[in-house]
This record gives sequence, structure tokens and C-alpha cells, in this order.
Amino acid sequence: MTGTDTPAHRAWLRDLRDAFVYPLTSNGRLLTTGIATGVTYVVLVLSTFPQFSVQVLTRDPTDLAYAVTALTREVYLGTGWLGIGLVAAYALLTGVAVTNAVALVRRARRTGASTLAGIVPGLLAAGCASCGAGVLGALGFVGAMAVLPFEGNLLRIGGIALLAIFLGRAGDPRTCSIDPT
Repeated sequence: MTGTDTPAHRAWLRDLRDAFVYPLTSNGRLLTTGIATGVTYVVLVLSTFPQFSVQVLTRDPTDLAYAVTALTREVYLGTGWLGIGLVAAYALLTGVAVTNAVALVRRARRTGASTLAGIVPGLLAAGCASCGAGVLGALGFVGAMAVLPFEGNLLRIGGIALLAIFLGRAGDPRTCSIDPT
């Protein structure tokens, strides 16, 4: 057994796989993941050149497609296919994380948790209260790093790694145990 082939490592990989599979278990979850992924991609691309984005969108909000296309081209010209791939991977991981977080909130409501006021802060700050995965908390922190306008490929890779770590810790949201008391 090598240093990376430990039972904990295998369990993390299994949980990461389970986190990715969960959105594929229904059409609604897949749609939620797709929408969250698309919105994240648009926000990440628009934030690479905020002044241009604000200028175009305040002049005519229907030019959103033009702004996204122009700024996707700028990301490609600045960082190549690697930069586009990293932004797309980050958006996909965010879509999966959002879908799993929605499932955790719904599950908390169904299990008779005292109030959502007690569950939502735990989800936002530390992920599932019992799993301790800070999925949504990481989105803001890592998202800020991933949208830097300079060639931030290392920062994008770091953000992707953090999201993957959190998703691997949380796994399938149906197996996260929430104590209703």
C-alpha cells in the first residue's frame, strides 16, 4: 500500500464520486446543477473585466450574450484553453455543490429540524452540521480567487482543489446525518 492509497483516501474518492453522482439521480437535480453551473460561468467570465461588463449591461441588458462571448474570448486570449477549462471546471464543481447544498436544506426541513434558522447558518458556515464540509462558505472565498483578472490559473486550480476537497468530505447529501434536536 502506497502513501496515497490509504483507506481514508479511498473513502474520500468514493465520497467525491457520490457527490458528483447525486445531481444525476433526477432530472430536477440535473437541471439545478446545469443552471447553477451556467450562472457561475457567466459570473466568473463577466467578473474578469467588470468595467466592460457593467458598461455593456447598463447600456442594454440584452447584450449579456455578447458580453459573455467577448469576455470568454478574452479569457482564451489571456490564458488559453487551460484558462477556459479551469473556469468551466470551477463552474461545474459549483453547480454540483449548490445542488448538494439545496438537498441538505430540504432534508433538514423534512427531518423535523427545529427551524431552518438553526440549520442554514451551519450549512453556510460549515456545510452539513455533522459532516463539517464548508461547501457554500468556500464558494465565496474560492470564487473570489477564481475570478481575478490576471492570469490566475494557479489560483483557479487552488479553488478547484478546495471545492473538490469539500465535495469529497460531504459526499452524497442523502447520507449526511442531520440531528433534528
